[in-house]
Amino acid sequence: MISTLLDRFPKSRPDLPDAYRAIYAEHYRSNREGLSLASSMAQKMESWMHRRVAQDVAAGAIGHKTLEVGAGTLNHLSYEPPSPTYDVVEEKTDLCLHSPHRGRVRNVYRSLDDIQGVRYDRIVSIAAFEHFCNLPAVVAKCGLLLAPGGQLRIAIPSEGTILWKLGWMMTTGVEFRSRYGLDYGVLLRHEHVNAADEIRAILQLFFKQTRSRVLGIHPSLSIYQFFECRGPILDRTR
Repeated sequence: MISTLLDRFPKSRPDLPDAYRAIYAEHYRSNREGLSLASSMAQKMESWMHRRVAQDVAAGAIGHKTLEVGAGTLNHLSYEPPSPTYDVVEEKTDLCLHSPHRGRVRNVYRSLDDIQGVRYDRIVSIAAFEHFCNLPAVVAKCGLLLAPGGQLRIAIPSEGTILWKLGWMMTTGVEFRSRYGLDYGVLLRHEHVNAADEIRAILQLFFKQTRSRVLGIHPSLSIYQFFECRGPILDRTR
């Protein structure tokens, strides 16, 4: 079963047609900054993911060393208390460097492989793991970067479920077609290469303890999912 799961990776991201490439940057900025009605609504919904991930420090706990993977524009920092050690990984580093929250971040890394000689009490991620073509390598590296007793806390959209699909079809999908005359599903298939059940399986493969919560009634009938992972299985992560 393990080999069958891992044989799916690394995945290849579907190419975007030219029409989508032409509007990609404009749509990405509009979506991240909540400039449209649908993206603004989506950000309000996504706050569930941010609050779940930050729940362990919501009371103002300090002193934790935190790493955020896939930090984007650093919008998750609005949900985190001030911390002296908050590092981030973001391939598009300019998103972080131009963020108003940049002053709260110690180091900005382009890749997990760039991090050397440091371990973290918390590794967090919001709406990023569905994008990684080589997800097992990302999860394994997170396990190796955790300090003893540390935890990986991630939240993801319930990609691959009917409720998630209906959600984007009736909001962002309608707006995207109205604005560009294009099918939003094509863009999502390019971006979201991993389904939620695949992400869950990979987390369970590399961690001894994996707890989850959903915004919905069941993983298969949910919009978002949250995972708290502890106890990396070191012989596998290595």
